[in-house]
Amino acid sequence: MKGIIVAMPQTEATMKKQTSAAPDSAVSVRNVSKNYGTVEALKNLSLEFPRGQLTSLLGPSGCGKTTLLKIIAGLLQPTSGRIEVNGAEVEGPGPDRAFVFQDFALLPWASVIRNVAFGLELRGVAKSERESIAERYIRDVGLTGFEHSYPHELSGGMRQRVGLARALSVDAQVLLLDEPFSAVDEQTRRKFQEDLLSLVKHENKTFIFVTHSIEEAVYVSDQIAILLPRPSRVSEIIRPTGFRHKDVDSIRRDPEYLDIVDQIWASLRSYVE
Repeated sequence: MKGIIVAMPQTEATMKKQTSAAPDSAVSVRNVSKNYGTVEALKNLSLEFPRGQLTSLLGPSGCGKTTLLKIIAGLLQPTSGRIEVNGAEVEGPGPDRAFVFQDFALLPWASVIRNVAFGLELRGVAKSERESIAERYIRDVGLTGFEHSYPHELSGGMRQRVGLARALSVDAQVLLLDEPFSAVDEQTRRKFQEDLLSLVKHENKTFIFVTHSIEEAVYVSDQIAILLPRPSRVSEIIRPTGFRHKDVDSIRRDPEYLDIVDQIWASLRSYVE
């Protein structure tokens, strides 16, 4: 197998070694712990997110993937440790990060174009400018012609595209995606995965992607971080190398893709038995 695999025992020395060897990082998670009362969700978790790449967070249910994503977003405070985005410590939500929610989180009374432009509206961007930006991303996610439709008139897949366009329109450097494709059918999900590969290639942003699907993680990711059950730590990091530049139709038949899927399942299988 050609993918690069990095074992990640959670020690300070290992973190320093990993940080020095890692590519340029847009986001750094440093010794983060998060407790909910007596429950330890995350324990001394450290992880680097390479700039301009997509990293998937993968692990058993309840292992803290979404908790980590929300801490990076500034929506939750860690119990200890720190998050840095472009070298600056995260103290709350900021314009350098945008969140794509699992449940769409659209404004039901607003049209598609206003939903997509809503973040720009909050920033005080002029209507003509924000609608021009919104129209670009509506086109990029395949919703041209639906600019003046309302969420209740759209399918689940189309609503999720609106949420993705809204996150892209604010031009955040880091996009945080919490299982964005979990509520759509398999055919739509595969098309979303192909579209996501194109966005990563052309948008020059850093994507952090939560998923429960091993196949999806391997298909879309430059880096896969496998998390252990609660209290969560990073078990290993896998960086596929042999098929990242292949066309979208060839990836799932690539021997490295198949080998990595099998290897990850072997790592996670004991946690669901």
